[in-house]
Amino acid sequence: MQKRPIQAGRPKGSTTFDPLVARAFGEEVRSVRTNLRIAQEDLALLAAVERSHLGKIERGEHMPSLPLVLRIARALQVSASDLLRGTEARLQAADQAPSPTGIPAVSPAS
Repeated sequence: MQKRPIQAGRPKGSTTFDPLVARAFGEEVRSVRTNLRIAQEDLALLAAVERSHLGKIERGEHMPSLPLVLRIARALQVSASDLLRGTEARLQAADQAPSPTGIPAVSPAS
């Protein structure tokens, strides 16, 4: 039996991007940032990330890597676990919110 070669990266067509999680995380970052009265550009400088990338994170268009989550948390002077806890709370609230169509929301399988 011949072994297949190991290929770098994810299999074709796979993704780790979940728009619901990305949006909830971005909303949490924006909420903490605005409560601290920090401009988006200032946070981007503190976290060593482009302002446009931070904007995409806040809008839920990009999912940051773990090192970037840690840099954003440090720049906001909160723990990464606080950001993730807030993200989880937003996801739970979204799961419990009534659907505007009257059809119950279905959570994606984990």
